[in-house]
Amino acid sequence: MSYENKGLSYKARRRWSLVILLVGMPLYVVAVVTVLNLLDRPPLWLEFVIYVALGIVWVLPFKFVFRGVGKEDPEAATKE
Repeated sequence: MSYENKGLSYKARRRWSLVILLVGMPLYVVAVVTVLNLLDRPPLWLEFVIYVALGIVWVLPFKFVFRGVGKEDPEAATKE
């Protein structure tokens, strides 16, 4: 028997994306704000750049989870 690595199913990716958005993202925001508050406040433009950069960086490790989640289930089309 050979096991083919297909990654997460569409339903699993949808569920994980909800967990990431509803639990992980708020925790990440709280952590970033807490760390930035511990530092001396940088100039407003630098603070803005830091928040924008960190706002983009958080999603990079989860790109594979979010890919195609907004589209129709590709597995449902093959079952019909």
